Amino acid sequence: MVEKVIPIRLDEGKGLMPSIPGQLAAANASTKDTRGRSLRDLRISVTDRCNFRCTYCMPKEIFDKNYPYLSHSDLLSFEEITRLTTIFASLGVEKIRLTGGEPLLRKNLEVLIGMLAKIRTTAGQPLDLTLTTNGSILRKKAAALKAAGLHRLTISLDGLNNDIFKKMNDVDFPVTDVLDGIAAAQEVGFTNLKVNMVVKKGTNDQEIIGMAKHFKGSGVTLRFIEFMDVGSSNGWDMSQVLPSQEVANRISAAFPIEPIEANYPGEVAQRWRYVDGSGEIGFISSVTQTFCHECTRARISTDGQLYLCLFANEGFDFKTLLRSGRSDLEIANAIMTTWSGRNDHYSEIRGINTVVTGSRKVEMSYIGG
Repeated sequence: MVEKVIPIRLDEGKGLMPSIPGQLAAANASTKDTRGRSLRDLRISVTDRCNFRCTYCMPKEIFDKNYPYLSHSDLLSFEEITRLTTIFASLGVEKIRLTGGEPLLRKNLEVLIGMLAKIRTTAGQPLDLTLTTNGSILRKKAAALKAAGLHRLTISLDGLNNDIFKKMNDVDFPVTDVLDGIAAAQEVGFTNLKVNMVVKKGTNDQEIIGMAKHFKGSGVTLRFIEFMDVGSSNGWDMSQVLPSQEVANRISAAFPIEPIEANYPGEVAQRWRYVDGSGEIGFISSVTQTFCHECTRARISTDGQLYLCLFANEGFDFKTLLRSGRSDLEIANAIMTTWSGRNDHYSEIRGINTVVTGSRKVEMSYIGG
């Protein structure tokens, strides 16, 4: 039973007001934070709603039928998201990931994707547009997403055993529908699909080998994520964390694997491949092998707060700037000022044997994974 705690509500009060310098500077793609990290990736949450109640993200005991979700007017509009993304792109952002909640619950999301697909990076290239979904309605939406210009998809799937999967999503949703959504994505031409599995020791770790076997040779990259202490409502306990190295050892005993180089600096997942050449897998090890030192991502919450870390407890209120007549250059300067003061490195502070206590952290359902 998850302890009844009240998550941070994004409309409990505005976040910190971003600072706009008196002397405006041109948009600068080389702005770095206090640890020398550039801003290259932006995750945008388009809804705080989800049709799953995964225990590590939106436990049913808290996110019940009486939970006060944000009203439509509290959400950033498609036009506001597009404007803000354009400004971020002028500052060096190259990759956009749409998240939620469950992003496919946002009505007409393909319209937003079409708008974002027109934006160019500072190098004149299209943005790398990707989306994370639980796959529950992917069969219905895959063709529209592809036609709108979405480049890549990541699907969350925590096991193939139907009983275990239903226990994880806690809404009695069958795993066959998610697998059908993945098939639909492949049918309409999505390549480089990724499947993310959050591993909770004692809950679904018996699914590791079955998942590896299922996706091996399929063209889908399976990634294993250590159970993280995101937010304040998921009942995180270090004893439920299965280190990625142990997951790798289990897989390698059944299907030999070997590490390979990262695709780019700051890539979150450690890449491995099957020795027999039948594909690759990945490991996201925020608990046991921290990667704060090369983190290049920021997050925009459902209601327009800029968060500088997945484990943050306070954001910066860019929705107010967007709705108060500020120019693009003023907003760009506010982003540069905010990023240049960033010193977030929560996972390094936590360490493998330490639980950090204190202020509540923002819930993952508001800012994506």
